[in-house]
Amino acid sequence: MAHVLAVSGSPMEISRSNVLLGHVSSILESRGHTVDTLRIRDLPAQALLHADFGNPALVDSSARLEKADGVVFATPVYKAAFSGLLKAWLDLQPQFGLTGKCVLPLATGGSVAHALALDYALRPVLTSMDARHVVNGFLVLDRYIEAPTPVEPSPIEAPVNIHADAEPALIKVVEGFLDSLQGTRFAA
Repeated sequence: MAHVLAVSGSPMEISRSNVLLGHVSSILESRGHTVDTLRIRDLPAQALLHADFGNPALVDSSARLEKADGVVFATPVYKAAFSGLLKAWLDLQPQFGLTGKCVLPLATGGSVAHALALDYALRPVLTSMDARHVVNGFLVLDRYIEAPTPVEPSPIEAPVNIHADAEPALIKVVEGFLDSLQGTRFAA
């Protein structure tokens, strides 16, 4: 089975993007894959903003990316693009840091217009990093995700409630990622 890095690009402790990432991670784990979750917000902000390539936490996050067979990115959409936090982290990764990996980009946002951020903002960055395959991404509208409240468990581990209207399309993109991941494992 494959090793997947699930990357949360949300700057918030409690977010719909984290809930979505947790839901997809559970699906992947139920299929026998190992999932390692990286919350970029937990990395040292100063190291990210000052491009401190020697910072132990950043070195560790890069090693986790290198180890992965596939990567799932989840981000909120802000100002028609993915989060600046995710961009800061991606900028610190090697130019070809996604070589040989399949990637699933996921986003959350308030309107369907935000779906364009996946193809016009995030996909070019992931492709430039030499991902083997960036599968069709998916935007889940905020209204289709029940976000946890601050008194509930960690958003990555919280029970997830993805609305039934969003679930079939989400499963379809996850299946595409799993198919691509299987191809990555055979190609290696």
